Amino acid sequence: MFTGIIEEIGTVRAVRPGKLAISAKKVIEDTKKGDSIAINGACLTVTELSDDSFSVDVMPETLRRTNLGALRPGDGVNLERPLAVGGRFGGHFVQGHIDGMGRVLSATREGEALLVRYEPPPEIMRYVVEKGFIAVDGVSLTVVECNATSFKVSLVAYTLENTNLGGKRVGDVVNLEVDIIAKYVERLREGSSGITMEFLAEHGFLSTPLR
Repeated sequence: MFTGIIEEIGTVRAVRPGKLAISAKKVIEDTKKGDSIAINGACLTVTELSDDSFSVDVMPETLRRTNLGALRPGDGVNLERPLAVGGRFGGHFVQGHIDGMGRVLSATREGEALLVRYEPPPEIMRYVVEKGFIAVDGVSLTVVECNATSFKVSLVAYTLENTNLGGKRVGDVVNLEVDIIAKYVERLREGSSGITMEFLAEHGFLSTPLR
């Protein structure tokens, strides 16, 4: 489980068939082989580790569903370690399971912030709601506006400086993971999953006590 709060921007060191090597500092401080690290929001397992880098294996399914297959040496990637037990929770529940990719439609300055509109595929857009959460390249963001085919977020100065989103251009592809609560609610409405409002509250997906 992740929070969508990026710890650092790593740099792609090498790209080999089925493998990525990433230069990093903070996220490898207490990491060991077999641990998970989210790269642009995709949860991957560390297979090799050194003092200033780590490597992961990337399966064909991951390459199909994410933008990791387009990475080249020198590219910046968002990195986050899993949420530690007892750690502070500052974003939203992010599983590291990318639902699909979207593309940047526009980017407009608004004071110190940058308003960015993304276009996801329809099967992802159905879960996007105004003021809801979404992870873009692993970054926990709040949707400030949406229509039938796209949504907009506001990137504050800190996000622009501490993630790779500030370097994205119109047409660039980003990884998207929708809020898991939206998927649970859809199954709840379908009435075929056995999921109830009590189940969601018991497992921490609803903060308001049921009455």
